[in-house]
Amino acid sequence: MSNRTQHYINGRLSLRAPQAASLDRLVQALTASPDMLDHDRDVNAILETLKSQFSTLEDFEREFPSLCFALATGVGKTRLMGAFIAYLHLKHGINNFFVLAPNLTIYNKLISDFTPNTPKYVLKGISEFAITPPLIITGDNYEQKNNTGDLFGGIRINIFNISKINSEVRGGKEPRIKRMHEVLGESYFNHLASLDDLVLLMDESHRYRALAGMRAINELKPLFGLEMTATPFVESTKAPIPFKNVVMDYPLARAMEDGFVKEPAVVTQRNFNSKNYTPEEIEKIKLEDGVRLHELTKVELQTYAHQNDVVVVKPFVLVIARDTTHAASLLNLIESENFYDGRYKGKVIQVDSSKTGKDEEEMIARLLAVESVDEPTEIVIHVNMLKEGWDVTNLYTIVPLRAANARTLIEQSIGRGLRLPYGKRTGVEPVDRLNIVAHDKFQEIIDEANRGDSPLRLKQVILDVPKDSDKVVSVQVSSQLDNLFGLGSNLDSTAETQNLPSDNTHDIIGTTSVTLTPTPFTHEEKEVAKIVREVVLAYETKPTLAPTSQTLLQPDMQQAITNEVKKRLQPKQAELSLESSGVNVADVVEKATKLIVDNTIDIPRISVVPSGEVTSGYHPFSLNLDGLHLQPTTRELVGQNLHTNEQFTLKSEQGIKEQRLEDYIVAALVDYDDIDYFTQADLLYDLASQLVKHLQSYLSNDEVHKVLSQENRLIARNIHAQMQANFWEKADSYDVVVSQGFTPLKPCSYTVSAEQKIHNLFETIEDKQRIKQMLFGGFKKCLYPYQKFDSDTERRFAIILERFAQKWLKPAKGQFKIYYQKGVEQAEYIPDFIAETDTELLMCETKSRADIDSPDVLAKAEAASKWCSHATQNAVKNGSKPWRYLLIPHDEVSDASDLRYYLKFQK
Repeated sequence: MSNRTQHYINGRLSLRAPQAASLDRLVQALTASPDMLDHDRDVNAILETLKSQFSTLEDFEREFPSLCFALATGVGKTRLMGAFIAYLHLKHGINNFFVLAPNLTIYNKLISDFTPNTPKYVLKGISEFAITPPLIITGDNYEQKNNTGDLFGGIRINIFNISKINSEVRGGKEPRIKRMHEVLGESYFNHLASLDDLVLLMDESHRYRALAGMRAINELKPLFGLEMTATPFVESTKAPIPFKNVVMDYPLARAMEDGFVKEPAVVTQRNFNSKNYTPEEIEKIKLEDGVRLHELTKVELQTYAHQNDVVVVKPFVLVIARDTTHAASLLNLIESENFYDGRYKGKVIQVDSSKTGKDEEEMIARLLAVESVDEPTEIVIHVNMLKEGWDVTNLYTIVPLRAANARTLIEQSIGRGLRLPYGKRTGVEPVDRLNIVAHDKFQEIIDEANRGDSPLRLKQVILDVPKDSDKVVSVQVSSQLDNLFGLGSNLDSTAETQNLPSDNTHDIIGTTSVTLTPTPFTHEEKEVAKIVREVVLAYETKPTLAPTSQTLLQPDMQQAITNEVKKRLQPKQAELSLESSGVNVADVVEKATKLIVDNTIDIPRISVVPSGEVTSGYHPFSLNLDGLHLQPTTRELVGQNLHTNEQFTLKSEQGIKEQRLEDYIVAALVDYDDIDYFTQADLLYDLASQLVKHLQSYLSNDEVHKVLSQENRLIARNIHAQMQANFWEKADSYDVVVSQGFTPLKPCSYTVSAEQKIHNLFETIEDKQRIKQMLFGGFKKCLYPYQKFDSDTERRFAIILERFAQKWLKPAKGQFKIYYQKGVEQAEYIPDFIAETDTELLMCETKSRADIDSPDVLAKAEAASKWCSHATQNAVKNGSKPWRYLLIPHDEVSDASDLRYYLKFQK
């Protein structure tokens, strides 16, 4: 197959080697699995195909195919996005793209970079776009774009800010993009979701993977997603969680080796001993030395430009402040007459969340123009707004003045200054070097950079995912209903299947497809039956017409389904020859609908939407300070290159403490996204005061200052964790919205031992430690042919369901969309079992008795009980069965028990 389009884009966009390699990976993925370009596809089958192509790919981690391209900062992820868009349009005719930014800064940058005739236009050189430039639709103008009518012509690049969407969905609200627009006759969101060629591109995707706004974006159901990040993992309280969908990994060490970025160097004063200075003194020394380095670098850059007849680069200093208050005080200091004789007055900008309205607009404008020699800014003070996506090439000095460990400093702050102003190394060390002034962290950073897993030294990054020692295979289990209609997944064999049952049942084991239950339709009826299923399942999103699946059996619904099926069959009449084959459409509709109803448990899609004013906060409480007994840890510059370990010196030259102790802690607490200083200030200072009094009970005043300065982040984390148990949220009222009366069963995907046979449900398992690796069958009432259990308790409870339920299942991820509060995140809850009896619907959870009262289990139970209550209200209104949530202790599960016995465990 010709790669002409790929080569054309490589040349016209002047792609660097890692960018070209990334485009090649996308081409490889689409070539291996062309079904990525089709909405009617099996996502799990695509995953298995691509896993054989990319050794680092474990899982898409979404309901649609999503591939991550991990490229080091400075290599050019935005240009790579442009290359992806150009290739997909020119080669595959894709016209609709949805680009997601993590914050306002990157959002504005992306809009600029995708707009023609801007300095960094990423599609410059593609002649097709020169003739018909892409239409840029943003989160600010999409309503106006709709009204102009040009929405429906040419290539369309939608650019939206996930942080804004996330703020809009707080309290369960719908984002503005989902609201109705008169011109379209539907919401813009639904318009995008209805497109058959929408591709999602996620910039700095690690920033928002778990946000509520991302769940809303997932409902766009794109063909596939392309993620870009320099740090392919999600931070957690324990250890970073690596992405499982990386297909291209080009780490910082490779970028440095290949000369695509500056050489970072950490700087301190020779013989500097931080124990000899107060934190305030260290801060002032670092600030003065940072500015001195800046002045030396400025001279070196001017000299280089004059010697080589190139444009002069204006360097600037990035000062990382603790909080907005600290940033404001630094601004006042640097612009004062007492700091280098007032030399920097009017040359400093403060970049943080304290700016709003016109001040924010001016701040962003100055920030985006900081590379221009005509823009006066030489020092940028920021708190936490510039972690990723800020594409500047003239940052040469970083002065970190907030608490941060060495690894965080290396992976985030350093990344902001790695881009080269001339696009390549010059061979002049000061021009090619990024200076990090870290007197108090010098040795820590050197040690971290020399670690074997440091991003500065590794030639490649291996994402370690926990695995069982045994060989495992991927198993996808389609529902009995899908198999009855001949719609079970079909995957190529990648593992031996000699352990499959020998009867006329089957499914996908070891990614091999077989047929589980013989279809009840004749050869002539099969195509008609599939269309019946499509028509019937369309009613799932019409709860007013079909509030339950039983409604589909009513005569008027049967007639409506039959009419729609005949309408869809008309173009195919010649092929099917229905009359000559004797196929009676009404009979097939009746038989197919009855199959659907018999093999379905009505699981409604329920959302609770706050109405009126939504407020939240934290209840006052007393801190638990048990075990908290913190203690204080008691001008020539020397620098060390973090890549080569070579040292250099800069000769010395002559050149601020919090007044209120509580301010150390409050400043760290307000950095958490879920804490609003203006509404929670009294509580924050009360908690901080409790902590300060505790420290004062065993430390001197100076020692308390030192502890709070050194450990304010640690203290804030401890307080923030305790605050979560006292969080509250309320609204004037809540509306229960049922968007689907019933939902089709999702395929289940499991990882099981390759050596295990399929076990019969009633088989006694001797090695219970290995039960999680086993697959079980032999069911009569389960809506899936095979199921996997997490414990022998679950297996034994499934036996009870086989005996006493009408039908049951273990739901797949995403089947219910029930979320519970887990810290500050909304986590998905997947119940153990769903069962239907003659009189009710049961959501069942089996738990170790020791865990029954744990906070996590109780939070899940509360969310599930509320869901069942709302579902019951809907069921009663529509003449269906009520829902109950059962939380069952493991030692109550016995083969001798009747299912009704467990109703006493209803929550």
